Order: sequence, then C-alpha cells, then structure tokens
Amino acid sequence: MFGSSLGGANAYARVGIETGVAAASPHKLIVMLFEGAMVAVASSIQHMQSGDIAKKGEAISKAISIIDNGLRASLDKKVGGEIALNLDALYEYMSNRLLTANLKNQPKVLEEVYQLLKGLKDAWESIAPKADIQVQAQQTQPAQSMPKTQAYDALAPQTSRLVKA
Repeated sequence: MFGSSLGGANAYARVGIETGVAAASPHKLIVMLFEGAMVAVASSIQHMQSGDIAKKGEAISKAISIIDNGLRASLDKKVGGEIALNLDALYEYMSNRLLTANLKNQPKVLEEVYQLLKGLKDAWESIAPKADIQVQAQQTQPAQSMPKTQAYDALAPQTSRLVKA
C-alpha cells in the first residue's frame, strides 16, 4: 500500500549517483562509466551462475549500453587519432563478446570482458588530471574538526549589547 523501504533507498542512491555525475569532471565521468560497465558484467556473471536468464540478459544489455552509448560514444576519433580508433575497435569487440556470452551462456567470456574493462579503467585512472587527484586526496583525508565554540548557557549572565545614547 505505501511501497517498500527499498523504494526510498533506491531513490536515495539515485540522488547520490546524480549528484556525483553532476559534480564529476569529464575524466571522472569516464571512470564512472568503466565502473558501471564492470558492475553490470559482474552482475551478469552472478545471474548466469544462478540461472536467472532474464536478469542476466538485463545486466549484459546494460553493460553493452554503457560501452556503446557511453564509452564508445565519448571517443573523438578526429582528435584522438590512432588511440581513439583502437579503443573504438576494442569497445566493439567487448560488445560482441558480451552478446556471444549472453547467447551461449559463457561466464569465461564475461570474465574476459570484465578484465579488459578493469585494465582500461586502471590505465585511465593513472592519467588522472591533477584536479581529480587533489579531489581524491581531499575525499580520503579525515574531516577537519570544527573550531570549538562555547556552548550557550541560558542561565549565565549576559553582557548588554545596548548602546547608551
């Protein structure tokens, strides 16, 4: 009648993701795409092993979508030259392998794609711009403690702020 508590948790997670995307640099967005594709591939492996064909197909479709509509679409082949062309070919290969893994129920093929994505993500992170590295360092440092202020005591005598005329 009132929905499940998972609905609220999912909405909260979506807001967190949307906030992260809005605040992310273009470099960080690519890292997020790699992470999303990796999560989808890992999920498809679990669903394949448990025999949940529908969820396996959804997860593989999500991974293909992230690779094709996110990673591959973000390539600038004119500016990127040979590297962009090679990445385009690799993304196409991964999409085709995911399709094959889905059709033939081959978890080893999914693991192959996962490892390719992980290698690319690690390489991409290693070339992070200085601004991204500084943000990551700030996020991993413990929060600075707030300056101490005296607690308000309603019964303590107060100094008058009135100005004599």
